[in-house]
Amino acid sequence: MKRIYKNAIYLALPCLLVTSACEDFLDINDNPNNPTEASVSGLLVNSTFETAQNTYRLGSITSNYLQYLASPNQGSSSDIMDEVSHDNTWLNMYNAMTDLSVMIEQAESNGASHYQGAGQILQALHLGMMVDVWGDVPYSEAFNFETLTPAYDDDQALYTEVLSLLDAGISNLSSETTISMGNDDFIYGGDVDKWIKFGNMLKARYLNHLSKTAAYNPTEILAAVDQGFEGNEDDAQVVYFEEEFNPWANVAINNADLVLGGWISEQFIQATDGTTFGVVDPRLPYMVGATDDGEYVGTVNGAGRGNAPAAGARSTLVTGDFYSSEQSPVLIATYAEQKFIEAEAAFTVDKERSYQAYLAGIRAHMRKLGVAQEAIDAYINNPLVSMGMADFTIDDIFREKYVAMFLHPEAWVDARRYDYQYEGFTLPENANSALGGEFIRRLAYPDSEVSRNGRNVPDVSLTDRIWWDE
Repeated sequence: MKRIYKNAIYLALPCLLVTSACEDFLDINDNPNNPTEASVSGLLVNSTFETAQNTYRLGSITSNYLQYLASPNQGSSSDIMDEVSHDNTWLNMYNAMTDLSVMIEQAESNGASHYQGAGQILQALHLGMMVDVWGDVPYSEAFNFETLTPAYDDDQALYTEVLSLLDAGISNLSSETTISMGNDDFIYGGDVDKWIKFGNMLKARYLNHLSKTAAYNPTEILAAVDQGFEGNEDDAQVVYFEEEFNPWANVAINNADLVLGGWISEQFIQATDGTTFGVVDPRLPYMVGATDDGEYVGTVNGAGRGNAPAAGARSTLVTGDFYSSEQSPVLIATYAEQKFIEAEAAFTVDKERSYQAYLAGIRAHMRKLGVAQEAIDAYINNPLVSMGMADFTIDDIFREKYVAMFLHPEAWVDARRYDYQYEGFTLPENANSALGGEFIRRLAYPDSEVSRNGRNVPDVSLTDRIWWDE
């Protein structure tokens, strides 16, 4: 997690990822030979790209717990909530946070306020994701050479730091800068206004995580929403290239080559094919592949594929669908997610606003996927979806947000805040008996961390809750 472990790849990354962008990359600053400017710019290239990669990496872990995905192999650790060491994801998260720490420091010293602000927003996002899956993590001592065994900071205190970073990032992005972002920004291409909206959207996200705590403040969340995304065009995402495929596409390609992964859970299929909720969701064919018979058939988590052949008899991720095509974006934060945050926050203070935000969230996600307007209207007009404000419940918000957050690690935060109370949601078969019939609440600390920093690693179990989940 220290700089000593950092892979210094960020200066070469633009040429490694997309050759045609290199000429534009070199034109970003007035003096491309200035090492300070090149370093900050190169750090932003790597940090924006790795933010998408790390969103994928965490999503690939949590999607089995959410029963978006299911292993084709019976009793797979990913399915049954076994204790698993995610060393590589931990290392990649800290690599990105180390880059961001350096970028923030260098940008501040050179008056590059926009780089500093973008760095603070991405640092807040990474820190928030770390806390949300592991709880206490090293932060205050994590990015210097003073100790190889940094202390673990309290998870609740780290949430204060997340919100402080977001406020500072928004402020710096609103200030004058000596250097402007451009093609080195893989998320927004240097659009500062969108970065500010992104910061506010994340502020609403992390404030909304506090729904089980006394600190929950719907008014504060809605104020952040009002300064956040205004449409799908503001979504924070990284679009992939011919030289670097979307990582979910790689899962789909590998699956077609019989390296099995990306099999769809029966829970998700039944949540969208009309089985669980009585209404067929037109998004399903845009999200997952059909069987060889043109049907959508899921795999039961923990049970494996049984006698089904390796391919063709179960639904999987396939190239050509929205989430798993080679040049598809990895979604970091979206307008659709923000509308569901708004719906939840407004539910007790302005139910009409909540209801309209809920419907807008569905529409936004469907439009993002490319669903035809006729199909959108038919789904929205179904009385099981547009039930009317009097019959509208918080369960409806969580149900629809579950679909809209497909494969995203943020959905695991929702599942825990909701205590996994989705209709039809049950423990996987062959579930880890050590959990005592409960669902998993956090990831285990990685073996590499236990071996080199064991005296500081908290003693927790997979059912111990993150502070906002207690």
